[in-house]
Amino acid sequence: MIRKHHLLLLLCICVTVSVTAQTSLKQEDFITRYGNLDNALYHIKVDKKATVTFLGGSITNMNGWRGLVCKYLAATYPATAFTFNNAGIPSLGSLPHAFRFEKDVLEKGRTDLLFVEAAVNDRVNGTNEITQRRAMEGIVRHALAVNPQMNIVLMAFVDEDKMADYHAGKVPVEVQVHQEIAKKYHLPFINLAKEVTNRIDAGEFNWKDDFKDLHPSAFGQELYFKTIRQLLDVAFNKAAPKRLVAAKLPRPADAFNYKMGGYLDIHQAVNKKGFAVDESWQPSDKVGTREGFVHVPMLVSDGENASFELSFTGRTIGIGIVSGPDAGSINYTIDGGPQQKLDLHTQWSKSLYLPWYLILGDGLSTGNHVLHIQTGEPHGEAKNNVCRIVYFLVNG
Repeated sequence: MIRKHHLLLLLCICVTVSVTAQTSLKQEDFITRYGNLDNALYHIKVDKKATVTFLGGSITNMNGWRGLVCKYLAATYPATAFTFNNAGIPSLGSLPHAFRFEKDVLEKGRTDLLFVEAAVNDRVNGTNEITQRRAMEGIVRHALAVNPQMNIVLMAFVDEDKMADYHAGKVPVEVQVHQEIAKKYHLPFINLAKEVTNRIDAGEFNWKDDFKDLHPSAFGQELYFKTIRQLLDVAFNKAAPKRLVAAKLPRPADAFNYKMGGYLDIHQAVNKKGFAVDESWQPSDKVGTREGFVHVPMLVSDGENASFELSFTGRTIGIGIVSGPDAGSINYTIDGGPQQKLDLHTQWSKSLYLPWYLILGDGLSTGNHVLHIQTGEPHGEAKNNVCRIVYFLVNG
């Protein structure tokens, strides 16, 4: 009888250990080291001077994981002079990132370590897969063309749609795009969407009470930070390399990637009829705005049937607008081709002058082109249609 009791006790212990082992998730499980961070390590340990840039949306911009990473690096390497650049802008995903990269990152000076995230806003904004791929690949190629010694980390954050995809046995498109670009260009990749999903499924915490939202609670921000720290701890826990190594760019996965993405000044518009440049636009109502998209020059229409033309050189043309309560539709042509219609109003426009980036023409022939835009009808019950363009988007 005693022997049976001991056998049962041993069996229970084994089962408990087995279950614990199955649910003991490690941060390293969600890190794929397609490449190293040796150049960043060189700047930190040899140069004693390093610049770290964070490119993303509101999850990057908010007080959370980014600040924790900055504090960690400064505390761990006190002899190193760090510069931390926050290039996070709420609502923006891979498409805006690709075209603002020159202005918001490269013009700030040399970056040694770049963190990039766009998976949440790409889903929320409905960015199609082809555009995601061209944008993410363009960001990486643009960065490495300017500074081949830059180290880049790609990260995919979580939202409830991504969790639903995993539960349906699918890899979220946005995660797949981030990971495939990371693999092709030998960059570390952190799948935080998968980590949060797996930890919730394992019963470690829950979404509603703990993680709270796609904009994580302090608990969620700490979780993101710990996995990013794991990446850095392992990458930097060795002797510094003797020299910097320049990345060699492979052939692009998509020849139409946005590697030459940038802004074209709105003052380049000509033949303006009903459009004028407001050199420091601000709303006349109390609707909210985003920093960087207010008190700046904007090309603004006065209502329906306003028009202008823009000459540009490149294979991609688009517009960066602020879409507010009075945003309606536009009609446009490229090189006198078929007229196309596009609604500039979004589900958020009623309560926010939302920065909204739209591609009007892609995969164009190389050389010079002419874009013609004319405002169309107001949206829904709106009495007017006002188009506010902050930037023209061009990819050479």
